[in-house]
Amino acid sequence: MNLKKVYENKRIFLTGHTGFKGSWLAAWLETLGAKVKGYALPPEYPNGLFALLQPGSKTESVLADIRDKVRLKADLLSFEPDYVFHLAAQPLVRRSYQIPSETFDVNVTGTANVLEVVYQLKKKCTVVVITTDKVYENKEKDLLYTEEDALGGYDPYSASKACAEIVVSSFRNSFFHPEKFNLHQKAVASVRAGNVIGGGDWSTDRIIPDIVCSLKAGRPIEVRNPLAIRPWQHVLEPLGGYLRLGALLDGEPLLYSKAYNFGPLPQDHLTVREVVEKAISTWGSGKWNDASDSNQPHEAGILKLDVSRAKEELGWTPKLDSSTAIDWTVNWYKQPVEEQAAFTLQQINSYSAL
Repeated sequence: MNLKKVYENKRIFLTGHTGFKGSWLAAWLETLGAKVKGYALPPEYPNGLFALLQPGSKTESVLADIRDKVRLKADLLSFEPDYVFHLAAQPLVRRSYQIPSETFDVNVTGTANVLEVVYQLKKKCTVVVITTDKVYENKEKDLLYTEEDALGGYDPYSASKACAEIVVSSFRNSFFHPEKFNLHQKAVASVRAGNVIGGGDWSTDRIIPDIVCSLKAGRPIEVRNPLAIRPWQHVLEPLGGYLRLGALLDGEPLLYSKAYNFGPLPQDHLTVREVVEKAISTWGSGKWNDASDSNQPHEAGILKLDVSRAKEELGWTPKLDSSTAIDWTVNWYKQPVEEQAAFTLQQINSYSAL
């Protein structure tokens, strides 16, 4: 698919553009020639990807809260977007234990706010809502979750994202029913990505930032759950899926107005230990310690995604195996700071050429 042909000169309203995934998506959309307006809180990390890319960025940036419906309405409706990609969220499992009600407020009410404003938009618009692989009722078994499996969530973050999926389904049925597209002109899908890694992520309690900070400091990496299995993938994998889905959804809303998983192939679901050891190998040195603690907040021990629907219906498939994804990620952090922005665009171009 020629994404540039799809998105060039299109107006994209992107929530969460100051975050890790949002910054990558904004940069990619800019390379495609899209006109991007971002809406998000100020970046949490001064050394994050948003700050690195900002000097050369053409994205219009609004720093505001997704829960501020008056401000959101004014900024979204005045922009008159062709597409909305909703990424703004409280994205951390462990932080959700510290601010549970705020996590639900941001992830559930924030999503409802976006969709309610889109409903008031007087033009055709295609919407992709980003949730997470953790929306499923996790059985802690070695199985691949499909989009038809039951939603759930042990921790507040996972539960809030499952609730966000229910919000999407409710709005789609109540206001954006695919069979009535000619009346409302809105197409809405949701996407559930696996554990995303890539350069420019400095979030707390994430494995790659923990690895990089420890390696740079020359200290052992403290690994909380070395045997936990996750669907690891480079950030460009799901983002490519979102863009592909957006293009198809815009053309045939009746076919694609549903949920899609984006994750690695079955053989690329790795343990945390395997990720750490591969990262150390790519870095060239380092050690790790088992920092498991029976008193730490609950996190799932095993989580795997079935991506058959995305492969069969969207023609999407992962381009990078897990080893390559880790290499791309670690090599990003090995770049001098002054070269990381250019390296980001280089990786986007390299991935697009695969």
